[in-house]
Amino acid sequence: MPVYLDNAATTKPCAEAVEAAVRAMTENYGNPSSLHRAGLDAQLAVDGARKIIADTIGADPACIYFTSGATESNNLALRGASAAYGRNRRKIVISAVEHASVEETAADLEKKGFEVVRVSPREDGRFYPADFVNVCGDDTCLISCMLVNNETGYILPVKETFSAVKRRFPHIITHCDCVQGYMKLPVRVSALNADLVSLSAHKIHGVKGVGAIFIKKGVRVVPVVTGGKQEKGIRSGTESVPLIAAFGAAAEKLSATLDERYKTAQSLKVHLLNAVSDIDCVEVNSPEDGSPYIINISVVGRRSEIMLHFLESKGIYVSSGSACSKGQQSGVLGQFGIRDKRADGALRISITAETTEAELDELAAVLREGIEKVRG
Repeated sequence: MPVYLDNAATTKPCAEAVEAAVRAMTENYGNPSSLHRAGLDAQLAVDGARKIIADTIGADPACIYFTSGATESNNLALRGASAAYGRNRRKIVISAVEHASVEETAADLEKKGFEVVRVSPREDGRFYPADFVNVCGDDTCLISCMLVNNETGYILPVKETFSAVKRRFPHIITHCDCVQGYMKLPVRVSALNADLVSLSAHKIHGVKGVGAIFIKKGVRVVPVVTGGKQEKGIRSGTESVPLIAAFGAAAEKLSATLDERYKTAQSLKVHLLNAVSDIDCVEVNSPEDGSPYIINISVVGRRSEIMLHFLESKGIYVSSGSACSKGQQSGVLGQFGIRDKRADGALRISITAETTEAELDELAAVLREGIEKVRG
């Protein structure tokens, strides 16, 4: 069996998610917008998943809207909020380490006349709330800050940042991409002080093709996808009942074991770091207090793509960065002070609570073998 250590890219759907999806496809296959019983049953399935997901983040179910995934949720947050509030407030503030779906959307809005300010970590590699507050102003319509960086596992100070921003500039809309934090860290929208929150199903053992966005009551978002007024007009298009049902089933399963799984992941992270600690050319890029689910290391002197394929040849799957970058360096590591040969040799290892110590030992052993055999 392969050793799958690329869970930040996607996770294996859990049995409960698969069962829920199959049941919706074979039994509950009506259109939620249809007025007959089959349509009502489908709508009840969608609303059941909506309530489950809302409960996991401490939200009102009426504030949860389903999308095709976190990329669409992030686009809806930035484009929708800037369209609603950006007529006279033309500044958007984001962190410099955001996922491509936020960074590229912000860059597109920049071309359309918005000023985009990207806040970088300080020299110590950490973000500070004051640095975000200091670039905000009366002309700012939106701030977007991810909870967990998808390449390094760094946990950004979202709660402290959004609270500080709201105290000084209560009009600013706050958006958090919680994709790598949801079901791994406690995510409560009120604690984060977030007006908008993006979620993804396939990162939490759901299936690909569905995500959600939380939109706080009273916050306006101009729809990006228009049509038949599904999801109260926020996201038109027939809801994918199988994918949504699977999302709800996965969230329900994981929510009961969040603390237990976190402790297991912490133990696994320590085990992995101990296993590679005596390999001279391996350096750890992830912070000690980062998410234990993502461990970024560099094999200095060995290009990450070559090492990745050597590991693949031995049945071990890791990543060289964000899966969405298709192997291209995103620049995120450079923001954290990881550059040159160290960045060229970076590998992202992402685990779940089901990962075993034996799998991590196998990774360490094959890394040693690869360092001996791989050049360049």
